[in-house]
Amino acid sequence: MFEPLIERVQENICIIQATIQTNERLRRIAFEETPEILTIREYFQTQELTKQIIQEIRNEKKWREYERCAVVTRLYAVYESFVEDLVANWLEILPKIVPRYTDLDERIRNTHREGVGRLLIELKKTRFSGLTDRTVVESLLSGIGGNPKYNLVPQAFLFHEQNLRKDILEKLLADAGIPNAWKWIEKHRHIQQFAEKKQPEYRRTAEAELNQLISDRNDAAHATMDQTLSTSELLDLADFILALCQALAELVTYQIILKQASTGKAREIGKINRWFDKARAARAKINQGSLSVGDRVFLLNENSSDCRLAVIKSIQLDDVSQSQIEITSETEVGLQFNIDAKKGLILYVSDYF
Repeated sequence: MFEPLIERVQENICIIQATIQTNERLRRIAFEETPEILTIREYFQTQELTKQIIQEIRNEKKWREYERCAVVTRLYAVYESFVEDLVANWLEILPKIVPRYTDLDERIRNTHREGVGRLLIELKKTRFSGLTDRTVVESLLSGIGGNPKYNLVPQAFLFHEQNLRKDILEKLLADAGIPNAWKWIEKHRHIQQFAEKKQPEYRRTAEAELNQLISDRNDAAHATMDQTLSTSELLDLADFILALCQALAELVTYQIILKQASTGKAREIGKINRWFDKARAARAKINQGSLSVGDRVFLLNENSSDCRLAVIKSIQLDDVSQSQIEITSETEVGLQFNIDAKKGLILYVSDYF
C-alpha cells in the first residue's frame, strides 16, 4: 500500500549511511597512524582529490561535528516528510472507504473544519502556494453538503508548530483518525529488532531515540554542537528512523483494513496456527472464501503491532498443491508466502487493494 513511501525512505537512509561510512574511511586515512593506514595514506596522497581533502580538513573533531549536524538534520527531514506524506495518503484513501462525510469520526471532522479555517487565514504563505480559496472551501462544503465524492485537503490536518516528538506525532495522527500510534510503535517488530541488536547498556526506548534525534537536530540548527556521535551511533539513528517509518506505514495500513472490515470491504478469512520459518510457510485454518496463488492477503495482529502484506506463492490442501481453492467451512490449508510471518496472525482479504 505504502511501498513507494517506504522505498523513498530506504533510498534516503542508504545514501545517508553510505556517506557516514565514506567519511569514516576518509578520516581513518587522514588521521590514524597504524602501519596499515600509513601505507594506504602514502598511496592516496598521490591522488590529487584525496590529497586535497586530507590537507584542507585537518581537524577530526570539527569534521565529526559537522557530519553530525548534517546527518541529524537530514534524518529528521526524511522522518517528517514521510509522516506528512503518509497522512496525506491516508486522507486521500479515507473518503473511498467511508463514502459519507457524516460517518467520519467526529475528531476527524472537527480537525478538518478547524484546519480549513486556519488555511484560509494563512493561504498566502509560500508552503500553501498550490492551494486556492476555492479548493479549500470546496473541501469542506463537499463533505457537509453530502457529496459522495468529498475530499479532505491534507494541509488542513498537517499544522504542527513543534517537532514531531511522541506526543505531537500521536496528536497529529489521532486528529486524522489514526489512534494509539505510540502503543503500536513500541510493540512493532522492527522497533523491537532495532532495540535487540544494541548492547543492553546502550538501549533506549523508542521515545528516547526520537527525542535524541530531535534534540540533536535542534542543536544543529540553533546552537554550536560541542559533542560528536560515533559512526555506529549515527548509523543506528538512521536505522531507527527507517524502523519508525516502517511501523507507521503498517499502522496506517492496519487502520485501513479495520475501516474496510467495518463496511464489508475487507473480510477475515482465517488464522495462522503454525509457522515454518525456513519455508516461509504456514498451516492456517481458513473459515471461508476463495484463495489463489498470487493473491495478496493481509496478516494482522493488533496485540503485536503486526500488519503485513503477503503474496501467496503456493497452496496445499490435504498435502496436494493447488492453484486455487474454495473454502466453505473451516479447513486447514498450507500456505507459502513471499514474506516472513508467525503463528497467531489473522488473515484478511480486501476489496480495495
